Amino acid sequence: MEREIQELRRQLAAQPSYTSSGPPSIKAAASDTASPRISSIPSQLEQYINSEQAVNSLIELRSGAEGAGQHPVRPNWRLEGITLSQDQVDELFHRFFTLFHPFVPLLEPTTTPAAYHKGHALLFWVVISVAARHYPPDPNLLPSLSSPISKLLWATLADVPQNYIVVKALCILCTWPLPISQTSHDPTFMLAGTMMQVAMQIGLHRPSHAQDFARFKVEFREEELKDRVKTWVACNIISQRVATGYGQPPSIVYDWTLVPSGASGGHHQLPREVQIRLNIERFCNKVTKSFYTNRMDPVGLVDDEQRSVMAGFLAHDFEEIESQFDEGTSMITYLYLRAAGLHFRLSAFFDSPDSPEYHSHLYSLWYATTAFLECVFHLYKIDGGLVPHASNYILQMIVAAGFTLLKLLNSFFADNINNARGRELFMKTIRAIRTISVATNDLPSRLAEVLAQLWKSGGSGARNGHTANTSIDSSLQLKVRCRMSMSLVHDSVWRWREAFQTKGPDKLEAAVKNPTNPDSTVESSASSTVNDSGLATTSNSIAMTSGLPSEAFSAAGTGSTMFDDPNESNYEVFDPQMWLLDGLGNFPFDEVGWST
Repeated sequence: MEREIQELRRQLAAQPSYTSSGPPSIKAAASDTASPRISSIPSQLEQYINSEQAVNSLIELRSGAEGAGQHPVRPNWRLEGITLSQDQVDELFHRFFTLFHPFVPLLEPTTTPAAYHKGHALLFWVVISVAARHYPPDPNLLPSLSSPISKLLWATLADVPQNYIVVKALCILCTWPLPISQTSHDPTFMLAGTMMQVAMQIGLHRPSHAQDFARFKVEFREEELKDRVKTWVACNIISQRVATGYGQPPSIVYDWTLVPSGASGGHHQLPREVQIRLNIERFCNKVTKSFYTNRMDPVGLVDDEQRSVMAGFLAHDFEEIESQFDEGTSMITYLYLRAAGLHFRLSAFFDSPDSPEYHSHLYSLWYATTAFLECVFHLYKIDGGLVPHASNYILQMIVAAGFTLLKLLNSFFADNINNARGRELFMKTIRAIRTISVATNDLPSRLAEVLAQLWKSGGSGARNGHTANTSIDSSLQLKVRCRMSMSLVHDSVWRWREAFQTKGPDKLEAAVKNPTNPDSTVESSASSTVNDSGLATTSNSIAMTSGLPSEAFSAAGTGSTMFDDPNESNYEVFDPQMWLLDGLGNFPFDEVGWST
């Protein structure tokens, strides 16, 4: 081979020299019509090009042969104008399975990125987009991927028929939605319904009878059958979580396939951890049906007496699920259990103050809220890398817990609970929400700002000098009552709009750019600190670029009543988050938008 290269180089050197330090241009050859050598120029050019290409090809071939097994060719992965090297893809997949996968263990970590791409490009790029959240080497990767992946998503859904790999992609995407700029453009609830419909269209709900949903003969190996069952389980779990977090009716199908005792041949036996998580979401579905699906009520609520009776049965069911836990159960599964407990106890906000069980239900709500938040902070202590990467559902429940503390600590009920502990948890909650934020001005950072402003408007828990009043009043009643357990969040944002809309757009813009410190006794700090829960706090300038909190917060103050006039006009069909966060609140949105 060396001799051939040397011979080609010798022939190349023997060619006539060109004055232009290179081969004659085609343009010059075509225009030189008067030259008697015109017919020879193309042949010289062709000979020059062929010789050069031959030399280069042989050199590449030789270097490739020498480097075989040492420097294999690493392909690049491209989606529209975004190109990722194989090393970047490997790193991002490793991040996904390390930091995100424990929340939804649907995919197989041993499968290569190339195999996932071969299965379907949508699943590959959805995994990349999730792993790009809080990605230090390239913070702009996630916003850059949002538009191309969104186009790929809708182009894929328009292609019929689908395959169950697309269903897996929808499961992941509904768990960690793409960043968007307006809540009215959030397709997550719609995608969750599409996920369930596609899954049933291709027969995932009848994994042993897939032939009934196919045009051709279908046979699955045992591992493939188990994977289809696992995918169907994930669809139901995620669909329930989306419904709970968005305050909407669930689109789930808990049937024979998901009942372990009805399995035959062992195909439908689920791993213990997955079975517990499924049981938790079935409990959440039972809570929703028990409290919020009364056909005789305009907003679907059951009366106080029926709610009290159902609460007793549901409490027993919750304890039954809790008894299934042991030392081998993961903390993330325990976190989902505590989230379900909060979903259950948030129904206390729908109780009438005259109900004999009102006080006890508020106590149960307090315990459920603190238990959930302490589980979040404990998870941060034992594995601080996971909480910032928590799923959208966990974020929504943290937000609900924050608003619950806000309401309870600024009401008559504050005299019946540990105020210092509640204020401490509230400050940590705001930091946790800001830590989960993936972009400046995204939804978590804005909701944290709303929480902080509402807290300070109530006197930062100082109760504005009012004397203690232990008598029950109507300060905890909600105006927004159609969003099930999430009605509290929507109601609180509505009240925030009423309280702050008179301050004008300039005030709102300044508030978003400079996060409010909910602790009025602590000044802003430019230094970075770490509190006892492990949640980092940074300066204002860092907070707005990283989504982290801006100050080190500490407990202060004692309680104030701020939510009055429960008998005002009914706003039950109004979505305050959509109104507020879609531009009417004059927030300074940027191109990154918000992520859930």
